[in-house]
Amino acid sequence: MEKKKERGILQVALDVLELERAIEIGKESLEGGADWLEAGTPLIKSEGMNAIRTLKEVFPGVKIVADMKTMDTGAIEVEMAAKSGASVVSILAVADNAVIEEAVKSARKYGVAIMVDIMNVEEPVRRAEEMEELSVDYVCVHVGIDQQMRGMNTLDLLEKVSATIDTPLAVAGGVDAEMASEAVNLGAEIVIVGGNITRSAKVRESTIKIRKSMDLRMTEEKEKGERKGKRTLDEQIFELFMQVSTPNISDAMHRKGVMRDIKPLFEDIKLVGKAVTVQTFEGDWAKPVEATDVAKEGDVIVVYAGSKDVAPWGELASWSCKQKGIAGIVIDGAVRDVEEIRRLRFPVFAKFVVPNAGEPKGFGELNAEIKCGGQEVKPGDWIIGDDNGVVVVPKEHAYEIARRAKEVWKNEERVRAEIKKGRTLSQVLDLYKWEKR
Repeated sequence: MEKKKERGILQVALDVLELERAIEIGKESLEGGADWLEAGTPLIKSEGMNAIRTLKEVFPGVKIVADMKTMDTGAIEVEMAAKSGASVVSILAVADNAVIEEAVKSARKYGVAIMVDIMNVEEPVRRAEEMEELSVDYVCVHVGIDQQMRGMNTLDLLEKVSATIDTPLAVAGGVDAEMASEAVNLGAEIVIVGGNITRSAKVRESTIKIRKSMDLRMTEEKEKGERKGKRTLDEQIFELFMQVSTPNISDAMHRKGVMRDIKPLFEDIKLVGKAVTVQTFEGDWAKPVEATDVAKEGDVIVVYAGSKDVAPWGELASWSCKQKGIAGIVIDGAVRDVEEIRRLRFPVFAKFVVPNAGEPKGFGELNAEIKCGGQEVKPGDWIIGDDNGVVVVPKEHAYEIARRAKEVWKNEERVRAEIKKGRTLSQVLDLYKWEKR
């Protein structure tokens, strides 16, 4: 085992499909302060051992980590990676002990190190202790991307494992600059960063930011203080949805959640909030207006109005909402007084614009499950609107979808940067190679 280093090791996970792109990211990340480069599992599956060979040829003085995710034939796969130029080989802790023992023997034979990833094991702390007994070189504390999307925290697990074993630790799973700093303080010697570098439009600058955060030691107050601040889950969800577009969210939801034919009343509009639902009847504007009294600051009123000829909403109702801090309104129906609402810049999304108003009869219901734009909406569901339209995200999946939408955004940033360098979209995505056969 290596002795603990004074300076944390920054390992960049090249989890891309294209070898050419991996080399470009590798160059820029090394310029930004990265120490090791990882041939990620997607890259190895796409390019095979040639990915490791090429990275070693291009970066001869850099340790190359082969993320083999080995589950069986430990000795053979370690030998393959070692002979291809890897310095460290990553295998899975969910593999049988016999696999890991054979991998360690092979590693000693070929002069490479073994990193064991404890992702998805049932008892990660106990399994980490077992890995130490098997004399692995590194234990990687890793929460997978799908688990991250659902709120599992890598740092919580790192803290538990760090207090239990002496084997050098690596940490992976959604690591950004803030997490990198805390991970080092919690005992990680190797910080593995993937998407927050590889999907960045500015790889070098993103790497520099993470490198600096690793080199800075947090103050005693911060060590004892907040983990990710004291933001509530709703605050985190709101912040994430504000950073992404409705197309990003639609992609994250596999093209679901989009309200049909509902458009913003003016351009450059952004709406994020939790739904207060209204079921009303043709021409009856009582319940939509009464929803203003029920809704809290930051909420979104969502109305099924049932008519394209009579508007249950206008300028005065919009003024009332704006005064109270309500985020906006979405109407499956019509709206009027559009010039005044546009001057007011109160976010309104609707299907139709008409001059007619109805009467306040009081029929309908507040905070019932409704359909709006063809989508089911329950009280508390998240509503996101922009110039593209409106999507609804079920409240029970909001954090996961928000995280996945941010990943979509990051990937588009990376593609956008490649296009600006002169490549076409089909070239960046290598469409001809990956078309279905």
